[in-house]
Amino acid sequence: MSAFLPVIAVIPLWLLALAVVWLPLRVVWHVSFVTLALGYLAAVLLLFLRPVQVAILAPLLGARRPTRQERATLDIAWRSVLQANRLPARRFVIAVLPIDELNAFACGGHLVVVTSYAIDTLPRDELSGVLAHELSHHLGYHTVALTIGQWLSLPVFALARIGFFLQNVATAATRTFARRSSSLTVIGQLAAALLMAASWVFLSGLLVSNAIANLVGRNAELQADRRAVSMGFGRPLASALRRVINERRGDRPTTARERLAATHPPARTRVAQIEALLRSRRAN
Repeated sequence: MSAFLPVIAVIPLWLLALAVVWLPLRVVWHVSFVTLALGYLAAVLLLFLRPVQVAILAPLLGARRPTRQERATLDIAWRSVLQANRLPARRFVIAVLPIDELNAFACGGHLVVVTSYAIDTLPRDELSGVLAHELSHHLGYHTVALTIGQWLSLPVFALARIGFFLQNVATAATRTFARRSSSLTVIGQLAAALLMAASWVFLSGLLVSNAIANLVGRNAELQADRRAVSMGFGRPLASALRRVINERRGDRPTTARERLAATHPPARTRVAQIEALLRSRRAN
């Protein structure tokens, strides 16, 4: 349930943004606000369709289908994870992000993205540990909440960008065309101020929602690690995280702003939790 807190936080802003869009829209298209809102919500279901994720979402993320060699490596590592959870292979799609970074992430309802560097670098058991962690996000519905939250944020973000753009236009127009008229200057400055204020309402709301999402996301990472341990992949996942620590010096955020913006807990914190869970399981 905590995964949906950012969604709940962004709903009032989304309704406000949708109302701003609906008011001029209803002049040319007689549609009720409820119908527009329900239609927008229904559209998010398309993002959870497996063919849409393969054809649209993966390319938008810069991911591609695995090569034959990558497929051979992934199939072996992925099969053990699916067997541990008694899940069919057709339920999920694995895509490859061709970058030199040790990383993987889950999104939508079926997609798991792993970097080509991770496939080339990680031993098979550690790759299974990473995939088990990403599968845990799907099983915990973390990706569902994240996708819905991002979908609801789109009109809010768009209106904030449009508002700042119009504010700049109003300011420039006032300086160019109204500088000889004090009354027009006041009107132009007032319009620019109102546009800026409206934009900051949307933007500040998004910042608050993102801060909540980051807090929830950090907790979701720890939850996914715990689930991976329960699957039996805790030790290889910890080994993969140690590689991350060795490759990314300064992994731990040092300032309050960095901690607020962090989407993941420090890798050292995750390793410590996994090791504690493994010790607890051995003791029992």
